[in-house]
Amino acid sequence: MSTTPLKPQTFARSSMLVACDIDGTLLERGGKIPAETVTALDLVRAAGHEVVLATGRSLVGLLPVATRLGLTEGFAVCSNGAMTVRLEPGATSGYAVHDARYFDPTALIGRVLGLVPGAYVGVEEIGWGWRVNAPFGRGLLNGEQKQVPVADLCAVSATRVALHGPGIAQHAKDLAESGVTVTPAGAHWLDVTAPETNKASALERLRVLTDIRPDATVAVGDGVNDIDMLAWADRGVAMGHAPEVVRAAAREITGTISQRGAVAVLRSLLPLNVDTATLSRLAGQLAMAVHTASGPTTLRVWHEHHSEIARCDTWTLRDGVWERHGPIPSGSGATMRALELAAREAGLEYPRGDIGRRRAHWRSVHDGRGRAGFELPPAHTARCADVRSRRRRPALT
Repeated sequence: MSTTPLKPQTFARSSMLVACDIDGTLLERGGKIPAETVTALDLVRAAGHEVVLATGRSLVGLLPVATRLGLTEGFAVCSNGAMTVRLEPGATSGYAVHDARYFDPTALIGRVLGLVPGAYVGVEEIGWGWRVNAPFGRGLLNGEQKQVPVADLCAVSATRVALHGPGIAQHAKDLAESGVTVTPAGAHWLDVTAPETNKASALERLRVLTDIRPDATVAVGDGVNDIDMLAWADRGVAMGHAPEVVRAAAREITGTISQRGAVAVLRSLLPLNVDTATLSRLAGQLAMAVHTASGPTTLRVWHEHHSEIARCDTWTLRDGVWERHGPIPSGSGATMRALELAAREAGLEYPRGDIGRRRAHWRSVHDGRGRAGFELPPAHTARCADVRSRRRRPALT
């Protein structure tokens, strides 16, 4: 199947749910994450879309990659849909479990060891690693491993069970007869989760929770465990290097991982009339946020116990109510002065004094949870759509 050219969509003012697989989609072989991938993710989030990582990795394997991608807040789906977490920078662990789907692994483990004597069996330990009947090979499982008797593997409910052994995938149908969800990952590996549990079912629950329309869903992936997700999304996009069975389940085909296929999909979700190439990352995200907001926009920042900004986001006035539009990822760790300069670089106007240095007029605001911050009152774009036609402003002193 040939690659389908991706056309930028007509930009809708409402948010989209954008689900992205990790390995083979955002993460290259060897663990490399291209810089343009992070940049595209930042802009899509600044535009107000809900980006959700959806991976077969366990939670302990998801977290470090999410941090490298700059996704330290929002929802993420792991263990092929068995777990949904909310990433929270302020939490001790960096996350809070939102939903977990458990099943009794006893019948499954007994059956697989009867079919494939000597098979490796791993039961996920949330946030730590795995209990195993024998150590899996290096790099096969994310997290720590603890060898225990088979009886101990069966003693408690599981979110995910990993099965590894010669030709074990041929027994997928036999194992699924017990009602569990069995997903092959090559000829010698099976992932098992609770009945009717996969990436698509977890994403659908998030779609309902976030009040996003069914026709505002996008998914990108390359593996067999992405098939349900690609079929679920209104716009399911398979990576160009994905197996034929995966590409057949998708509505569109993008480039391969080496061709930055996922970046092309992400950029197609952004409006054409905001060219951020001539702006700094911070200014580009601000321009994108203001242009895509549905009404007047305000910039809000939150500090922890230091002068740098812990969180930065934009809010928009909709039907008389201020609603969070999206984060400004590059604003975290910056200063309020840096945001002022970036806003001016992006051509945005904001209230300033009339004398002296004409500093911006920030005002106090509360986040509803007892934490105080500051906001730069409703910003107006100074022909934001024409940003692409102007040269980048020199740094202000």
